[in-house]
Amino acid sequence: MTFFPVFVFFILVPLIELFLKPDRANFDPETMLKERNSKVYDWILYLCLPIQLLMLLSFFYVIDLTPSDSLSFYGKCMAMGLMCGVMGINIGHELGHRTSRWEQFLGEILLLSSLNTHFLPYHNEGHHREVATPDDPATAKKGQLLFVFWITSHFGSYVKAWKIENHRMRKNGKSVFSLSNRMVSYTLANIALLFSIYYFFNATVLFAFILSCVVGILLLETVNYIEHYGLLRQKNSEGRYERVKRTHSWNSDHQIGRLMLFNLSRHSDHHYKSSKKYQLLESLEESPQMPTGYPGMMLLALFQPAWFAIMNKKLIQ
Repeated sequence: MTFFPVFVFFILVPLIELFLKPDRANFDPETMLKERNSKVYDWILYLCLPIQLLMLLSFFYVIDLTPSDSLSFYGKCMAMGLMCGVMGINIGHELGHRTSRWEQFLGEILLLSSLNTHFLPYHNEGHHREVATPDDPATAKKGQLLFVFWITSHFGSYVKAWKIENHRMRKNGKSVFSLSNRMVSYTLANIALLFSIYYFFNATVLFAFILSCVVGILLLETVNYIEHYGLLRQKNSEGRYERVKRTHSWNSDHQIGRLMLFNLSRHSDHHYKSSKKYQLLESLEESPQMPTGYPGMMLLALFQPAWFAIMNKKLIQ
């Protein structure tokens, strides 16, 4: 039963979405204005923070009582890993795009709960600028193996996050070791969190937490893989890449995946205008469409021969 969340996310939802038609409807202008000003969507995000932290704290106590050589130990780590991926990283990503420092701070805490704080500097200042180019480690190249991409995307993004923050420090006349360097403060926060878990619990709980975070990070990187696979921006006569268009991200309008991931699957519009709130993201004709929702596409990506057969054909189309 500890694997039931994984079963729901990766088996039940993909099966249901095979029989549900995508919903490509967008808000009309009047509804769009109303939904833009609604605070309900913001409070849904805010409430995810206490839920994530309470689940994490509960996980520490529960996993401490679970034999580490049992199947349920790893089932619980997988379940917590789903929480880290969906709530920790995904909601942290959404809040990290907000202009309010307070909302960004909530996003940083959520990302810290998944040991993926470097995501924010690189994603906002790197990925959104370099997406669909060979310079972006978070854009999967045509034919690139998923398991190779996990490594190149995660560690490539980490290195670039340091470069972005170090450049920002030098530009502002500050030391790269300053606490104003987000990568420095994030690193200290990660060390403090890991030490605290070891101090207040034990090494087994620490191992379980790290394993859960790895699961969450692999979910993120698999999502990165499917979002931009094989898509490339063209260079103009001056050697500069064209601006990011809605054709440079794969889109999915499958309803359950959209709900579970806070509209993340309308990714084309998100990259076209990253400041747009998640509830307002639109589906547009020019966006390349995935055959199914995100959970099913992530599952398909694990079976690489089938993935290449389907997605390389769609790239040609």
